[in-house]
Amino acid sequence: MAAPTAGHTENAITIAAPVDLTWDLTNDLESWPQLFSEYAAVEVMERDGDRVTFRLTMHPDENGTVWSWVSERVMDRSTLTVRARRVETGPFEHMDIRWEYAEVPGGTSMRWVQDFAMKPTAPVDDAAMTDRINRNSVIQMERIRERVEKQAAERGLSAMPPRTAEGA
Repeated sequence: MAAPTAGHTENAITIAAPVDLTWDLTNDLESWPQLFSEYAAVEVMERDGDRVTFRLTMHPDENGTVWSWVSERVMDRSTLTVRARRVETGPFEHMDIRWEYAEVPGGTSMRWVQDFAMKPTAPVDDAAMTDRINRNSVIQMERIRERVEKQAAERGLSAMPPRTAEGA
């Protein structure tokens, strides 16, 4: 049975790049400190097929606190989806994340869905964390879009692969 959900966020962005490039760049965990502004380090602890267990360490927050936790991520290239969860939950009762990719006119849609609940002892409640995640997701998605689109341009890739006419 799934854990009860108190916090829920959904954020999406369209990236003017092919879905394959977007998938590859955003699922390269070792490059996350360059892709995301909030992560100082990623340590891959275990890989088992499409399942990766890793430690994320953030840059210090406004109070100088460095947050770090272990997450598990399962990537399914065939469905263009990723499911992740915090193994070390920290201030969360639970944190479950889905990333969904889709080829759309103009490039790739990347959507993040996060379901979570904060512990009673957490420094913020569910509503405050929802606001924080929504604000930060926009910032991080914009940053990712810039970096993926730059890579696409440098590689001479268009947003959509050329289509051949039927019967040609």
